Amino acid sequence: QAFVLCCSCLQPPPVAPLVMRFSVWAALAALAAAGDWQAINGVKTTFQTISDGAGQGGLVEKGDTVTVHAKGTVQQTGKTFWSTKDPGQRPFTYTAGVGGVITGWDQGCLGMKQGEVRQLSIPAAEGYGERGFPAWGIPAGGDLTFEIEVLDIKKAKVQYSDAL
Repeated sequence: QAFVLCCSCLQPPPVAPLVMRFSVWAALAALAAAGDWQAINGVKTTFQTISDGAGQGGLVEKGDTVTVHAKGTVQQTGKTFWSTKDPGQRPFTYTAGVGGVITGWDQGCLGMKQGEVRQLSIPAAEGYGERGFPAWGIPAGGDLTFEIEVLDIKKAKVQYSDAL
């Protein structure tokens, strides 16, 4: 069932089902917020900075050992599948930029500062792909949102280069 928004008040006609009203307003809110998202060279993952960090320890670079708090959510369902702040969990440590985590996370955290909080929007192809990760509730082709807070950056002892 299609309908047209009233131009003067941006309200759907009163006969529109509640679900359609929610969908339209959710889409409009998403479009309004879209300006805050930034592209990352070479990938389709995008990010927005939630809060700036103190910058101590420099920026996250390839090869650095990074400790973060992270919360992962499936975009299609809104279900949180992992949070380091949940009871029994602890901060997660990984090596940045070398493929030890999903591509969207790996590339999306480069350039972050200690204390910075960033939200990543990760398409399925840069997350868990067409297979998903059913054990965690991530469906096949599931797009992800991660909120990442950098707690610590230990600089790499060896400088990594993309040039061979």
